[in-house]
Amino acid sequence: MILFKLIFSFLFFVFPLFAQNHFQEQILDVKNKVLPALVHIQPVKEIFASGKRVKVKVTGSGIIFSPEGYVLTNNHVAEKAKYVVCTLANKDEVPAYVVGLDALTDLAVLKLDLSGKDYKTVGHVNFGDSDSLQVGQFVMALGSPLGLSRSVSLGVISSLDRYFEDRGKMVSPFNLWIQTDAAINPGNSGGPLVDMDGNVIGINARAITFGENLGFAIPINTAKLVIDRILKYKEVKRSYIGIEWQEIKDLKYYKNDPSLSGVLVSHIDKNSPAEKAGINPGDIIYSLNGTEISAVFREELPFIRKKISEITVGDNIAFDLLRDNKKIKIELITELRGKFEGNEFECEEWGLSVKEITPRIAKNFKLKDTNGVLISGVRRGSLADDAEVFRGDILNKIDDKNIINLDQFKEIYKNLKFLPKKGRMLQVSFRNSTKFALLKEK
Repeated sequence: MILFKLIFSFLFFVFPLFAQNHFQEQILDVKNKVLPALVHIQPVKEIFASGKRVKVKVTGSGIIFSPEGYVLTNNHVAEKAKYVVCTLANKDEVPAYVVGLDALTDLAVLKLDLSGKDYKTVGHVNFGDSDSLQVGQFVMALGSPLGLSRSVSLGVISSLDRYFEDRGKMVSPFNLWIQTDAAINPGNSGGPLVDMDGNVIGINARAITFGENLGFAIPINTAKLVIDRILKYKEVKRSYIGIEWQEIKDLKYYKNDPSLSGVLVSHIDKNSPAEKAGINPGDIIYSLNGTEISAVFREELPFIRKKISEITVGDNIAFDLLRDNKKIKIELITELRGKFEGNEFECEEWGLSVKEITPRIAKNFKLKDTNGVLISGVRRGSLADDAEVFRGDILNKIDDKNIINLDQFKEIYKNLKFLPKKGRMLQVSFRNSTKFALLKEK
């Protein structure tokens, strides 16, 4: 009996210490496994402010996922980068270039330029499976916010289905977010969220500064698809049909029909495949190519958007829908989803900058098409400023020349940028109101 008590006492005190030491060793093993592949990213970006093109330096993090030096990071870190320098774990500064960007998942792929180095491969990490994660699972967030410094924070997965509505450029139509209480600090964007085996299961992208340890990562399974498309095609092409979806939770309550399933059509884009096929707001779609779909809660919407986006551009989609309690079958052909972010151009002589009108801009500004260019900025005291041209105006015409798109505008501007004695007459519009503005020398 005494021997039993002695053994029990020994296990009671020693086992927790053993477990604690084992967990500490596990944390250090993960750190040592991942840190050699962590990079600090310093892009030099070209942005447009007040009608003028300027260069700015920003910082972010990334993770090397191949021995050849491919790096995964956030789109908001790498977009508009004209030049990129990556600091490796050995403190070596290596130039890099952008392979491809995907604003709709906030992911980007870079490639380290190892041509001038005496090493041709670099340390890299493995990807895990974000679909197998569990709430409460320990994870570590790593980043490089201050160049040579590397940060590591420990936490747990707080949620696997965090949903964000699109706000400005922060969009996430195709995925739910991994929420963690592992600290994600400024500059850690693009760094990895890893499991306790050292496998990357997410890419850190967002943090709520007024909350305590509220960090959010993009699931790595979302990134795998993006990486595959970028490495093959330099871009991510997706199908577009022009439907905005809404969950049916409130509709079920309103109709007092607990058995109602499907997803509600809340909006149809003008001239979209859905409009041409005859789909209407208020329709309830319950089947896509013979497979039942439903979204009672908004957290179920990204799956439906993703399913449609991954259908090959130009393929048929067959929908079964409910309209006025009648079942209807409708088919449509998908189109290529347009650019999310358009290119920009500085008109130095006129003192303004213009931007390509993408389908997203056309929708936000309630334009009937994508013709013309958006005036994205006006330099104070410039010819454009004197002519009372404003940021947000749509430039439709210069003298007698119609503006179709940004590329055509550049050609016209190249030939007309120097003003004749009579000046240049611009036709601009804003919210369906048109006016003429004369550019003339002071």
